[in-house]
Amino acid sequence: VEAGLKDGRLKAVVATSSLDLGVDFLPVERVLQVGSAKGVARLLQRAGRSGHAPGRLSRATLVPTNALELIEASAARKAAAAGRVETRSPPAKPLDVLVQHVVTVALGGGFAAAELLAEVRGTASFATLTDDEWNWVLDFAGRGGASLAAYPQYRRIAPAADGLYRVLDAQVARRHRMSVGTIVADAAMLVRLRNGTRLGHVEESFIARLRKGDVFTFAGRRLELVRVHEMTAFVAPARTKRGTVPRWAGTKMPLSSELADAVLAELDGAAAGRLDTPELKLTRPLLELQARWSALPGRDCLLVESLRHRDGHSLFVYPFAGRHANLGLASLVAWRVGGRQPATFSIAVNDYGFELLAAQAIDWRTLWSQAADADHGLLREAGLLDDVLASLNAGELAQRRFREIARVAGLVFQGYPGQPKSVKQLQASSQLFYEVFRKYDRGNLLLAQADREVLEQELELARLRTALARMRAMRPVYRHLQQPTPFAFPLLVERLREQVSTEQLA
Repeated sequence: VEAGLKDGRLKAVVATSSLDLGVDFLPVERVLQVGSAKGVARLLQRAGRSGHAPGRLSRATLVPTNALELIEASAARKAAAAGRVETRSPPAKPLDVLVQHVVTVALGGGFAAAELLAEVRGTASFATLTDDEWNWVLDFAGRGGASLAAYPQYRRIAPAADGLYRVLDAQVARRHRMSVGTIVADAAMLVRLRNGTRLGHVEESFIARLRKGDVFTFAGRRLELVRVHEMTAFVAPARTKRGTVPRWAGTKMPLSSELADAVLAELDGAAAGRLDTPELKLTRPLLELQARWSALPGRDCLLVESLRHRDGHSLFVYPFAGRHANLGLASLVAWRVGGRQPATFSIAVNDYGFELLAAQAIDWRTLWSQAADADHGLLREAGLLDDVLASLNAGELAQRRFREIARVAGLVFQGYPGQPKSVKQLQASSQLFYEVFRKYDRGNLLLAQADREVLEQELELARLRTALARMRAMRPVYRHLQQPTPFAFPLLVERLREQVSTEQLA
């Protein structure tokens, strides 16, 4: 494809973001971003595929796929012009990467422990690495730690006669060369009925959040999770009508905090009558309808809407925290409401907000008037970690996160060229290590890393905490609706389209 663009055989290419990473060629004149890029840095990266030479202009045209993405387009252009680009925080002490690195350096000529430690501490990720953690890494790479010391294949590095750590086993060296790399991808999990019927595949990161007995909507059916074995989720038809909706990270990147703030700034301007871009002028009818039927969300205004309809009682909340954080907020609020009264919820989320659907009426007005209460409110900081871990299946998430950690750290072998092991085989192998370490090596630092990464990356605990603090500081505006508003409608569709055909939905 790149060659076809370079020599002029291809006039245009429709591609995923795979074409905007690591590609360096001149002929591209313009990038058409279909849908929102969901982040300022991501938009600039994609725009930079055009005019890719010093002194040349990069040109990008934003092609919104719905009216609300017009607002995102206006906000993204202003944020890019102002240089408000997302920060990138380096991971904190990813020891699986460090284990792989020390084996690689030992393989590439050997290293003196003190010299390599000084070099490693010169990086942002490992600036605070302690002597105990460094010694653990050397021991783990040297003999597999306390629980794997009896197995020769985990003795990867050892001091040679000259005092340098080297890889002394040719087979270990060969396997390591074929396993170098740290890029991982989200795996898909097979969904089967208990009688063996295949229903399709869903993202592993979605299923891993569910507990046994949880209900989700998939392939037009409401399904109850029976059990998860390796890379298969066994399900049964659910008796309840409530369920969560699968998420697909590959097609729906979460809205960044910077772009979310820029969108809220646009909405604040629209509420004050400032429609200063072509995109905002196009959305005037939609925004006026939202304001007339309810209210406009803003940086200082937390909009909360409720609606009674034929499916039950819906609550819509608009934190503008991004898809992943909104999923965590929805699960947290549902868990805390369930602690006050028996209730089962369906959950739908998008980048702007979330919907909770219950069969029974809930006094949302009272709950949200007290939401910021430090001790009992739905948005309280107290008990956040415990409630998040209880509302989502953090243990299963950590176990599946450990698979990638084990792969990067060299515990599981991915297979020889042309004969790669399947994700199912890798999961089975890593699960065995996970259980052994949990039982016999509780101090294994890779276990702690898996738990930490689940909180930081899967559950986005820091962003959840930030979102809760911001929501507590905002002025709650509660509206009971007579019909879905323009902001509520996409959340209804998010849930409904998993249950009915396109024709029925229309």
